[in-house]
Amino acid sequence: MEKAMKRALVTGGSGDIGAAICRRLAVEGVEVLVHANRNLARAEAVCAEIVAAGGRARAVVFDVADTEQCRAILAAEAERSPIQIVVNNAGVHDDAPLAGMSERQWRHVIDVSLHGFYNVTQPLLLPMMATRWGRIISLSSIAGVMGNRGQANYAAAKAGLHGASKSLALELASRGVTVNVVAPGIIAGRMTDQVFDKDAIKNLVPMKRAGQPEEVAALVAFLASEHAAYISGQIIGINGAMA
Repeated sequence: MEKAMKRALVTGGSGDIGAAICRRLAVEGVEVLVHANRNLARAEAVCAEIVAAGGRARAVVFDVADTEQCRAILAAEAERSPIQIVVNNAGVHDDAPLAGMSERQWRHVIDVSLHGFYNVTQPLLLPMMATRWGRIISLSSIAGVMGNRGQANYAAAKAGLHGASKSLALELASRGVTVNVVAPGIIAGRMTDQVFDKDAIKNLVPMKRAGQPEEVAALVAFLASEHAAYISGQIIGINGAMA
């Protein structure tokens, strides 16, 4: 009897890192739900690329900050068949020194990056646990480990992911479900290229280069594999020796 294909949900799957993760998971034989909020066309383009390469993918659209919308859409998806790999990659920046940061800036970043973790992950847990196998991987940042000027909101959200993930790892350890966090440093892509020039990267990163989205995707794919079954509750940096 043919083994059922595992299903993955990658939030923020239309971005540079998210798209790389989607492509890599598809290569590993996983059916991928490529999530988008506003960038549906980009998510559909990622799906088309995966399908053209012989993989399986479908775009899904919802706001990770909307609890009820997440619950309704994800409950329907899980009823079709359990989602056993969840990659919480969606996140936003809205930078300002805390002294000048508005309440809207503070709440928006927390809502997407931290409340989004709850909104997406919680509805999928019971169906996942019933299969006795699962992988929950959240994308954090070096800012959540070290802090960063002008990013108190972002660092708070990402550090919150660390505590939530360690706690969830303990809750699910006996159920065959692992929970880990990947914390990238400076990774090449549309957002990073607007902020850091080559000289800044050389000064900040001991390896003297930005990481590639595919390098992050390779780490996520490993954590989502059978080979990582004994790794859980960990915050794993991928930052060129920055920390």
